[in-house]
Amino acid sequence: MTDERVHIRPEIAVLPAYKQGRQAAADAFKLSSNENPFPPLPGVVEAVQAQTAFNRYPDATALAVRAVLANRFGTTVDEVHVAPGSVAILHELAKATSGPGDEIVYAWRSFEAYPGVVTVAGATSVQVPNRPDGGHDLDAMAAAVTERTRLVIVCTPNNPTGPIVTGAEFEAFMAQVPATVLVVLDEAYAEFVTEPTAVRGAPLLERYPNLVVLRTFSKAYGLAGLRVGYALGPAYVLDAVRACAIPLSVTAQGQAAALASLERESELLERVSEIAVQRDHVVTSLREQGWDVPDAQGNFVWLPTGELTAHATERFEQAGIIVRAFGNEGIRISIGEHEAVGTLLETARSLVGDLQAAE
Repeated sequence: MTDERVHIRPEIAVLPAYKQGRQAAADAFKLSSNENPFPPLPGVVEAVQAQTAFNRYPDATALAVRAVLANRFGTTVDEVHVAPGSVAILHELAKATSGPGDEIVYAWRSFEAYPGVVTVAGATSVQVPNRPDGGHDLDAMAAAVTERTRLVIVCTPNNPTGPIVTGAEFEAFMAQVPATVLVVLDEAYAEFVTEPTAVRGAPLLERYPNLVVLRTFSKAYGLAGLRVGYALGPAYVLDAVRACAIPLSVTAQGQAAALASLERESELLERVSEIAVQRDHVVTSLREQGWDVPDAQGNFVWLPTGELTAHATERFEQAGIIVRAFGNEGIRISIGEHEAVGTLLETARSLVGDLQAAE
């Protein structure tokens, strides 16, 4: 019997699946997935539990959520698209704009799903190294745009390193990008940003007709398990995105949770502020220990552990802290429960000597 297999695209056959942050044992802190440590807001669980018609399909357009978001951002409902997480919209945008022979430009290191998004679309990745401080080199990204470029992704705050793109930097960048190239501003962690000079995408939509802004309910809103994200942008672009989307993919429970969370945003922002304060405390403490920590504006911090990344990851895990390792580059640590901070900082302090000895 011959060993005959169905044809798989060669680039897909070697593409690693998205690697989720490691789960934690009951006695450990999971700080590997940038999850919100707070439980859902009061009223959100009740809203989800009220959606019991599992035998019925949800509203495929998520119209109620789109209407609230459109009112909030001053757009039409056609200029809002809702999907199961902002990463799903990235896939849809890549498929809508790019194919074989086309290029998608993004910074690296950045969100680890970007390379897979490009490959699945059949396009070619153009990775532009970050600046030494972990932020995007927007001038270099603009210079990397060619006649083959269809999409550019800008991630702010950058995941996993942490720095933001300023408003001035972004506007200078947009002035260099052709109007026929779509720019996606990935603002998955926008609610955690406290830096006043940071770019804010939604107010720029009227000025830049080739701009789409991505946001999510997974991080600040604490709905990671329900998978709801959204995009703001030109209706004709989002119509193309909707044509690429998997139908009926946002559940009624996810839509109800999103609406209930939007109604309780003042409570949400209090929690977000608490996480941001704790993040700044962790950054200050790590720098005092001797760590070269980039500016952190998400709900995570970046430790540049280099060749000692595996060693450092193991040390944190031995201490009951599950972190996210990135090759031989560094470690991303989410801001989680208050109880984790002492152990996190104590373990980080114990590693400083190891890194200095390795230099």
